[in-house]
Amino acid sequence: MPRKILVIEDDLDLSHLISLHLRDTGCEVEVTHDGASGLDLVLKEDFDLVVLDLMLPKLEGLEVCRRLRAAGNYTLVLMLTAKSSELDRVLGLELGADDYLSKPFSIRELQARVKALLRRKEQLASQLSRKKDSGPIIRGSLQIDAEKRLVTLAGEPVHLTAKEFDLLLQFAQHPGRVYTRTQLLDMVWGYGYDGFEHTVNSHINRLRAKIEQDPAHPEYIQTVWSVGYKFAEFEGA
Repeated sequence: MPRKILVIEDDLDLSHLISLHLRDTGCEVEVTHDGASGLDLVLKEDFDLVVLDLMLPKLEGLEVCRRLRAAGNYTLVLMLTAKSSELDRVLGLELGADDYLSKPFSIRELQARVKALLRRKEQLASQLSRKKDSGPIIRGSLQIDAEKRLVTLAGEPVHLTAKEFDLLLQFAQHPGRVYTRTQLLDMVWGYGYDGFEHTVNSHINRLRAKIEQDPAHPEYIQTVWSVGYKFAEFEGA
């Protein structure tokens, strides 16, 4: 079954060009030209990926991304931006975008990024399928259901953003393993985020605030000074 992509781009010529070349990769493509209608489509239909322009009429791309993640929708988002400032890219990552491209970009790069994101989705689905029979991950009083993307702490639900969940899952699946910030960027956010190590820091700080009894002295996500972070090892894990 072909992958289904939604392009939300208000530039008619560019949206036509993008859709044309994504169809060349074998994907089904729908196009809309404003943020409000794009958000409505993603919430109503199943898409594998959204190509989302940052500057849109009715509802800006960052707000579309924020509302998607707030609604528990984890459709892949490739953000397009004409802005070159680091702040815009960081905001996109913080709100749950999976990748970004700065305009102008080449069609080959767009196709490569889309293919890479879809491959990552397939790999994650395959990993989750293999873990279905093993049940949730339990680390101390923390329980993580990878298939349902649910986290509880001492039986109480913990509300995480998409990337906070992905980051926690990466840690919990490999207790004791030490990760550098760059490794975590590559594994959770994908390639192309050199220089955004502070995004990892901010996500870890928010995770600690949600799962640690004392974030200043974390039980789960521990700092390995001058290297990075690791997830604590628990007896019987």
